[in-house]
Amino acid sequence: MSLPPGFLDELRTRTSLSQVVGRKVMWDQRKSNQGKGDMWAPCPFHQEKTASFHVDDRKGFYYCFGCHAKGDAISFVRETENMGFMEAIEVLAAEAGMTMPARDPKAQEKADKRTELAQVMEQAVQYYRLQLKTAGAASAREYLEGRGLSEEAQARFDMGYAPDARQGIFQHLTGKGVAPDLIVDAGLCALPDDGGAPYDRFRGRILFPIRDARGRCIALGGRAMDPNARAKYLNSPETELFDKGRSLYNHGPAREAAGKGAPLIVAEGYMDVIALSEAGFGATVAPLGTAVTENQLQMLWRIAPEPIIALDGDKAGLRAAMRVIDLALPLLEAGQSLRFAIMPEGQDPDDLIRAQGAGAMQGLLDNAIPMVHLLWQRETEGKVFDSPERKAALDKTLRGQIKTIKDLSIRQHYGEEIKRLRWDLFNPKRAPQQRAYTGGNFGGRGKWQPPQTAMPGTKASILAASDSAIEDHLSEAVILATLLKNPAILPEFEDQLADLDCLTPDHAAIRGAILTHNADLSAIEAELGTSALEKLLSQPHVAIAPPVRAPGDIDIATLCVAEALAKLDARRGAAREISEAMEDLSGVADEGVTWRLSQAAEAVNSAGRIKGDDSTEYETGPNGAKMDKDERSAFDALLSQIGFKGEKDSE
Repeated sequence: MSLPPGFLDELRTRTSLSQVVGRKVMWDQRKSNQGKGDMWAPCPFHQEKTASFHVDDRKGFYYCFGCHAKGDAISFVRETENMGFMEAIEVLAAEAGMTMPARDPKAQEKADKRTELAQVMEQAVQYYRLQLKTAGAASAREYLEGRGLSEEAQARFDMGYAPDARQGIFQHLTGKGVAPDLIVDAGLCALPDDGGAPYDRFRGRILFPIRDARGRCIALGGRAMDPNARAKYLNSPETELFDKGRSLYNHGPAREAAGKGAPLIVAEGYMDVIALSEAGFGATVAPLGTAVTENQLQMLWRIAPEPIIALDGDKAGLRAAMRVIDLALPLLEAGQSLRFAIMPEGQDPDDLIRAQGAGAMQGLLDNAIPMVHLLWQRETEGKVFDSPERKAALDKTLRGQIKTIKDLSIRQHYGEEIKRLRWDLFNPKRAPQQRAYTGGNFGGRGKWQPPQTAMPGTKASILAASDSAIEDHLSEAVILATLLKNPAILPEFEDQLADLDCLTPDHAAIRGAILTHNADLSAIEAELGTSALEKLLSQPHVAIAPPVRAPGDIDIATLCVAEALAKLDARRGAAREISEAMEDLSGVADEGVTWRLSQAAEAVNSAGRIKGDDSTEYETGPNGAKMDKDERSAFDALLSQIGFKGEKDSE
């Protein structure tokens, strides 16, 4: 449907964004200024306690400084209500007292058809609900009671029963005047190949209505009572109402519960969802007979930023978890990920709750595994890495996985964590770090424990660092400031910046923001605040750097960053050599290790020298900076890597 020119502008003018948003949030009265239309609240798109979600009522836009959600009234309604574009416009237009323009006749016809089909589905739900109370459904009731589902629980989920009759629902609905083609189009009946009368799709099954986010019944799911049935579970076919790859069981109630702070759980099937909901975990959904799709992942992230995938502890459940990882990696964004709660082997959530109670389930959710650790375990568990070739194969596999992550900042953090886990695995002589996940398998019997770290102030304090660390910190500051002031050179150094291990949280935050926002200064200020950038740029050694003091000269900026990166690489490479040599010492130092230590120590000394005695040979770097031969060699190699051509090359 096309809208006339000016319709959307008029709609936005008449709509108060703060009123639309106000239905979903509690305003922070201390920060908000209603008279100016400047409103603040905890973000409805991710869990937080502080008010980082800002609404500018005059401009009609919102922005979250935490998860970076942004948009206008239309996008807010779409995201929070899971509506299509035109549906959101219809809702807002009705509230604003605006008449929607005439629909395209074909579009109106399709909309009317969907409405009719939804009405047919509701009649079917009522019919099946009544059938569950009949004598013929005694075995179905016994089964449900055996699963711990009371009559009240059955009513809450509108559960029903389809008699083992060829035309039960067909005769019921046609008797009420429903056209046979609507019954077939709704997916309730099918036409035989021989052209005979339609027959019921669901026979001898307990039925679970599948509703969309607005509460309309769009399909049915049925569990067979006959153990010899060809399919234990059967869903409606895809119809004009139902697209199984874009639907979630229990979507509406789960979204409401998640909005009140409950963790969003993704289970495997209807019974798991019902069992979890009845045990107090109301924000639970399930895909519908297929592996989780990209569309379903996006739907989950619209409900909560970090859904917990709760899958069975059998091989099928683990395979499903691994498929979700491969699907999710390219889609990850800052604050948008997944965690995994793997059930004990041989149990599903329903089994666990009935055997050990809701507390056992809560324990698994509290210790849900971050996705990076499940990825690591997939590639390492049960394998032996007793040769360089096997270790190299592991590195290659993990690099390939990490490269699928499009967000450069997240990719860098994944690389750091994998590097830490790799070090822990291949260096057992080192004082052991806390394992990411203890328990030995995916069976859910282990416990997630964060790695041990230094006291917060210790790692961040440059006063507690060595001379080499201080020089590294100065180099990092110049690199970050130069890229901020000269964003045009970022593409040349993007990979090196993503791999840069920053010494302090402040530098790490700025580096991540530069990668996320492509060095857009205004966007970075919006995320980090002006004080963080002022602190960086006001440092004397940063302020006097030519590309910071007088930005715009691409050649000077490129040379400056390349030189700083080369010095960092030389110093840190030497430090790694010393560390690895120390690891090789097993009580007695042989001549080879002693030589490595002496060479590494010399490299550290030469990399760290800014001024030396007359016997040291220096070459001139950018802006007249002195560089020893090792530093100049690393510098030239980096320039070659990024394809920079200086004056000598251009002559």
